[in-house]
This record gives sequence, structure tokens and C-alpha cells, in this order.
Amino acid sequence: MSAQSTTFNAQELASLDDQLSNRFIHLDPAGYFIIYIDKEARLICAEHYTNAINEKGLAVDPETGEPFPCTGSLKRTPTTVFKARTAKELGIKITEETQPCPISCLDHALYLGREFVKAEIALTTGQPYIQD
Repeated sequence: MSAQSTTFNAQELASLDDQLSNRFIHLDPAGYFIIYIDKEARLICAEHYTNAINEKGLAVDPETGEPFPCTGSLKRTPTTVFKARTAKELGIKITEETQPCPISCLDHALYLGREFVKAEIALTTGQPYIQD
């Protein structure tokens, strides 16, 4: 396989991934995660937050019923902060060691697994991590 066809395929795959990232998704009523890496501690971190889903399918504050702003200006306290050295360790802490499990949708679990692997790669390579 030539380098040109490899590059073309990588661009095609990136385009497909971008398209899939923009589709409508049903939000997990069990909550959402903010994922980041702690370079000093060499850990992948996942903060879990509760939410409710309104009749329009929007994530809303369970206390006020108000939709969460998309600007990142909302200051909330996570229900739990999970930390681990690898994507697999983090997944096990969340899905096997936490009861009840804070994930109730399979598509959410798959998304988190992909993000945890991206965060692990960023942590091991020194690259920045940005959650999709």
C-alpha cells in the first residue's frame, strides 16, 4: 500500500468520524462525564455528573430543570471523580467497581471507551487531549 493511499484513507476515516460526531444522540439519563488527563500524576480522570433528560431530549439540571449551557460556564460539583493509569483500569473502576454503574446506555459506554483510549494515548505520548 502506498503512502498516498494510506493518507487518503486516513483523511476519509477522519471525515467519517467527524460526520458521526455530529449526529443526534440520545443522552444517558445516568449522567455525563468530563474527561481530562493529569500529566503530573500521570492519570486519566473522569468526573461524573448527574443530569435529567427533559421532553426535548436536552440534559437539564436535576434540581432546577434548566438546560445546561453549552458555553462551559456552568460550575457543578461532580458526583464522583474516577482516576486511573490506563483506559482499561478506568473502565473497570466505573463499570465493575461502582454500584450502581453511572452508565446506563451502551452507546455512552462505547463513547467513553473510545475517549479513555484517546486520553491514554495523549498521556503516554505527551500530546494534548481534547474530549470529543
